[in-house]
Amino acid sequence: MRPESKKKGAGSLGSRFIWIVGPRSLQNELLASLLAKKTGARCACGDSVTRALAAQESTQDTGLFLFDCLGENADGWLEKVGPDEQQLVSPHMVAFFNVSRDLGVEARAIRAGVRGFFYVEDQPDHIRKGVRAIFDGELWVSREIMSRCILEEKGRDKPFPKGAHGLTAREIEILSLLAIGATNEDISEKLFISVNTVKTHIYNLFHKINVPNRLQAALWAAKNL
Repeated sequence: MRPESKKKGAGSLGSRFIWIVGPRSLQNELLASLLAKKTGARCACGDSVTRALAAQESTQDTGLFLFDCLGENADGWLEKVGPDEQQLVSPHMVAFFNVSRDLGVEARAIRAGVRGFFYVEDQPDHIRKGVRAIFDGELWVSREIMSRCILEEKGRDKPFPKGAHGLTAREIEILSLLAIGATNEDISEKLFISVNTVKTHIYNLFHKINVPNRLQAALWAAKNL
């Protein structure tokens, strides 16, 4: 789901956790409180990923780390999801908030595994919607940024395996829509199938073409369809 997409359901995130990584500022404390109230997830703030993981070690559910990028330069906040940090955080997810739009490094951040971006001017309710979308398996980025990422990756000439890989006609149809930035809800409405059916098809096609996320699937589609 992207910022311009339609509103999704408001079910509780249950035992999922959200950890805001950054200074224990009043803004971050208020955001944690709002997300806990509006999503049902367990939310907390802290300046250490290690401490967050220790606090959540008993959970079996995937969590989300929201990195506070206020005052960070491009190199600084990209280092937050370097290889060592990614290995530490996996299988949990990462998103950035308090991002300055003039940094222009979203493509690099997505390649590093970041699932979404919330900008300095974004309101708390917008962040809440994006968090729900990320937990639903989507990227919270604009279609413009997604297109830029695809163009940059195509220019890298990174090899992808050719061939149909056993994809069904429906899976190819869904992959083609996914490649232009369609959300699960968009695909559901376009093809007159349920969102759960869309999720099942996406899970299956990810497995067939051996990609971990929507961006890599879009890149695969750009090179192979």
